[in-house]
Amino acid sequence: MQRTTLDVWVGLFVVGGLAALLVLALKVGNLSALGMSHTYTVYADFGNIGGLKVRAPVKSAGVVVGRVSDIAFDNKTFEARVALNLDARYHFPVDSSADILTSGLLGEQYVGLEPGASNRVLAAGSTIRLTQSAVILENLIGQFLFNKAQGGSGASGGAGQ
Repeated sequence: MQRTTLDVWVGLFVVGGLAALLVLALKVGNLSALGMSHTYTVYADFGNIGGLKVRAPVKSAGVVVGRVSDIAFDNKTFEARVALNLDARYHFPVDSSADILTSGLLGEQYVGLEPGASNRVLAAGSTIRLTQSAVILENLIGQFLFNKAQGGSGASGGAGQ
């Protein structure tokens, strides 16, 4: 009888551990917020999306207000067209801006929405016109080194005069 009770407790512990792993996997995969019932889609065009991925969060004031639903390349403008599914509870002015930001130094990338001041709100299918592409760390380092190399040769020539 005691052996059976012990087996039941071990089984419950294993089931609880598996449930915890499932919740963790959903959190890591950004699948836990798929329960947004009513959404509307708006679009934003970016010159460079960096490491932005489908299902990445869309945040405003630090609050998740939607998810990235699709990323496509536009052959006419040569930009990335990002579809944003926003929760129907949140309405943003038509002059809002969208930026691709990074949480932390090397964290995941997400779309940040800054509300504008217009009285008109974004409708389903509309496009956010004010966008800022992702900051690519390699490009920043390359620009810094290039500027240092240019400044270094010009500064030594001016110092000797």
